[in-house]
Amino acid sequence: MKAIITVVGKDKAGIVAGVASKIAELGLNIDDISQTVLDEFFTMMAVVSSDEKQDFAALRSEFEAFGQTLNVKINIQSAAIFDAMYNI
Repeated sequence: MKAIITVVGKDKAGIVAGVASKIAELGLNIDDISQTVLDEFFTMMAVVSSDEKQDFAALRSEFEAFGQTLNVKINIQSAAIFDAMYNI
């Protein structure tokens, strides 16, 4: 399983550490990660994977709830769906 995680919100200390910890807690591996701060806004994109089949609805729910604790919006979607959306 391969997925794309995006994180957007107002910049503050601990966002990357918190999200990375949550990713590990859920049994996912970070394959690639990029983050930037534009003015006062934080954005991050991570490619994650797992050898196990994952329940995307459950993962989405976990990340949405966790994002609220950091005051950021976290989204996860299948890399296959992400590829299909952006390829003609």
